[in-house]
Amino acid sequence: MSGSATDGELSRGPGEGTRAVRAGLPEPVKYEPTLPGPVFAAHFHLPGEPTGPYTYGRDENPTWTHLEHAIGELEAPGQDDVETLAFASGMAAISSVLFSQLKAGDAVVLPDDGYQVLPLVRAQLEAYGIEVRTAPTGDDAQLRVLDGAKLLWIESPSNPGLDVCDIRRLVEAAHARGALVAVDNTLATPLGQRPLELGADFSVASGTKQLTGHGDVLLGYVTGRAGTPMTAVRRWRKIVGAIPGPMEAWLAHRSIATLQLRVERQNATAMAVAEALRGRPEVSGLRYPGLPDDPSHKVASQQMRRYGCVISFTLSTRTHAERFLEALRLVDDATSFGGVRSTAERRGRWGGDAVPEGFIRLSVGAEDPEDLVADVLRALEESAR
Repeated sequence: MSGSATDGELSRGPGEGTRAVRAGLPEPVKYEPTLPGPVFAAHFHLPGEPTGPYTYGRDENPTWTHLEHAIGELEAPGQDDVETLAFASGMAAISSVLFSQLKAGDAVVLPDDGYQVLPLVRAQLEAYGIEVRTAPTGDDAQLRVLDGAKLLWIESPSNPGLDVCDIRRLVEAAHARGALVAVDNTLATPLGQRPLELGADFSVASGTKQLTGHGDVLLGYVTGRAGTPMTAVRRWRKIVGAIPGPMEAWLAHRSIATLQLRVERQNATAMAVAEALRGRPEVSGLRYPGLPDDPSHKVASQQMRRYGCVISFTLSTRTHAERFLEALRLVDDATSFGGVRSTAERRGRWGGDAVPEGFIRLSVGAEDPEDLVADVLRALEESAR
């Protein structure tokens, strides 16, 4: 059996590709599909006492269960005390942690350079009587406003600026002060970093992005150690009903099988594009944690296994940036990131990020590296005329 793994090789645990391909699959049953199809059920047969795992479609669904097990195996491989909950979107997952853990009079620390919807979240938290403190991701600045907080929210790398903080250091400081820690792991993915292994209480992500990778699913998840905090998250999901559809959950699980392949290709190509942009006279503020001279590289290298598929940089003006986007042929002008088709956008058009008018967020897809680099450099040349 040439090429097959021996028992000794498998005893060390499967590699990331093997884990991604087989994550969350049920035990094989003769004549049944390897990955069961989506279960579309609002209710289940329930005679007598409701003691089984599936009772009502807002609480549990077998398709969610397979997906949640798959994500848990990637976020915390080999750890049996971890559970994952799937949500209808990344914002549903984020909201579930914040609003299930905080109450009036509590304080929370958020990044002031994170995802652009966080200011809306801040306004809602404050409307509920929760104190919100903010600080930048870089230089571990959130440490300065941590005293007395109930929850620390970390986004590392930050979106869209790609700053990185020392997650271990912040976790230790937060726990010493009695605070819980949640890490938005969207940009890194569990193949880039594992927040729970760095000590965090929650790893939260938008599965809409690279986890599913095809731009056709809205999904979010929360992974954490079983216990009171995760019980509160589950209760919040039940109350709000922010549940994923069975088809979305099934598509997400199907997509995870290729996650390692996609991440490897996209990360390598992102590095190639970032290196091609270094030294370009039109480009300023280039950020990619994988570049040795990036301000975040040292810390990122200590806690990340891969640096992600997103690059950011700034062109001279809004008009220059828009000309660049129009000149691209292999890159779609679209929001979001992590898909197999490269996308880019001028982030300032949304108004929620503190970035220059010419700031570009480029998400590298699975195109041939040489083709993508050539397209980006050609568009730079054309847009500079």
